[in-house]
Amino acid sequence: MKSLAELKAIKDRMKDKVVLREGSNDVRVVVGMATCGIAAGARPVLNACVEEVNKSGLTDKVTVTQTGCIGLCQYEPIVEVYEAGKEKVTYVKMTAEKVKTVVEKHLKGGNVVTEFTVANQN
Repeated sequence: MKSLAELKAIKDRMKDKVVLREGSNDVRVVVGMATCGIAAGARPVLNACVEEVNKSGLTDKVTVTQTGCIGLCQYEPIVEVYEAGKEKVTYVKMTAEKVKTVVEKHLKGGNVVTEFTVANQN
């Protein structure tokens, strides 16, 4: 970076992602980003959540955030979905590909992807 113009260009490119993570919308998607989650692959999962919500045009409805340890290390990466007036949904052993399915079916379509939830683990 050699100038303020370059810095402003970077800021403008990243603005949607930062706003998405700091919003206060009706639906909140939380990715566990403690060391256990990061070691299991949570960083690409978080990035996929931000990108898919953005691509799907859900930024006015969905906020993507991160948290520390959720307490189920054996199921990392973990993504929790909080919706006003509904029970929390905990998705486990997530991947970037699974995130695409969750965004499409759950966040857009309103249907929990039960095969990815903690309730369906052995």
